Amino acid sequence: MKLHGTKVPHCKNTADMAPEALPVPKAVTIPMSMHIGKPSKPVVKRGDEVKVGTLIAEPDGYVSAPIFSSVSGKVAKIDSMKMSSGQSVETIVIETDGLQELDPSLKPPKIYSFDSLVEAMKQSGLVGLGGAGFPSFVKFAVKDLSKVEVVVINAAECEPYITSDTRTMLDKTEYIFKGIDLVKKYLGVKRFVIGVEDNKPQCVEKLREFGKNRDDVEVCVVPAIYPQGGEKVLVYNTTGKIIPQGGLPLNVGVIVINVTSIAYFGEYAETGVPLVNKVITVDGSAIKEPKNLIAPIGTPIKDLLEYCGTKCEPAKILYGGPMMGIAVPSDDCPVLKMTNAIIAMDEKDAAEKKPTPCINCGRCLSHCPLKLDPRAISRAYNAGSGEELEDLYADLCMECGCCSYVCPAKRPLVQTNKLAKALLREYKSKKEEKK
Repeated sequence: MKLHGTKVPHCKNTADMAPEALPVPKAVTIPMSMHIGKPSKPVVKRGDEVKVGTLIAEPDGYVSAPIFSSVSGKVAKIDSMKMSSGQSVETIVIETDGLQELDPSLKPPKIYSFDSLVEAMKQSGLVGLGGAGFPSFVKFAVKDLSKVEVVVINAAECEPYITSDTRTMLDKTEYIFKGIDLVKKYLGVKRFVIGVEDNKPQCVEKLREFGKNRDDVEVCVVPAIYPQGGEKVLVYNTTGKIIPQGGLPLNVGVIVINVTSIAYFGEYAETGVPLVNKVITVDGSAIKEPKNLIAPIGTPIKDLLEYCGTKCEPAKILYGGPMMGIAVPSDDCPVLKMTNAIIAMDEKDAAEKKPTPCINCGRCLSHCPLKLDPRAISRAYNAGSGEELEDLYADLCMECGCCSYVCPAKRPLVQTNKLAKALLREYKSKKEEKK
């Protein structure tokens, strides 16, 4: 099986720029939904004093995650905000005192068993930092440890512009391996594969230097072809294993974790400071001075833009990269746990392309990493046929955007695929009800 993709401009303008600490914002707005699963439940109220690392929201279900204050100051209000998903999300607004004092109760977790490892992951507030936002402790809470054969560390960072993971590999290499050692000791996994693209030679060199005397860690250099960082793609290209339709990496004995996530956990185990800051790449055609910034979670995007400067009024601002990033409704939107980049575009780059009729060139099919047929999916969706969408495996689409990127007719194929997946879910649900 050969997995395809497409060549995209790398635009890694900030790869050699060490992260700069953003000045403490006047206030942060911390959403209760910064992860896949149920939103967290506030445990503070207006007027409460908080420090950096104070618990402000607890999980409100199994697939949920605790949230901690990223600043020291006072809770100004419990509010709500419209997010990029279009949904209104409950938020905690904290006015800062500028001191950034750590909560005195913070201390390194005691990790002495598999259960305590999973509990430490939960208490750290860690979610997938590559953009997915899945609570990490859920991923590692494996019932049968004998099924886990390999941990794949996703260091591909295949989106244009983004270099926050690159900086992790260069600046936090020690913590990557500390995280690996913890997982190895208590999960019992003997093989770790770090998948990194060949356009990051400095990272490859640094990782191999740290792992040179180890036979349990392999640095697997993969081609810089988008979407190399897609879970199914990376698992196949680093292990040869094929994740089945509707399946998870664990179905083939694999756990996948982002490289910044494993490094963060290694650091948390040493310091006890939960997830409160993010390294964020700020770049794009509207940005005057692209940078990597360290910002408290909840910092308004406009603070990052002001710090880097803008060439013009941004016509579009994205969470994440230009291929899979999500447009934000306002620069008042905050930095989230899974925010790895803020891309600000000028009018030219943000302009919507006018679609023309399909010419049946087949480029979308030949570039799809999972060999789906976006043309047929589009026809089935427009016909409202859930049965056809099921036959076309539309739910396998990872929404990477390769089809839209290569389409000479500029058709919104990835958007149609997303709508088609929703229609297919509805069709399958109704089919189940009839059984």
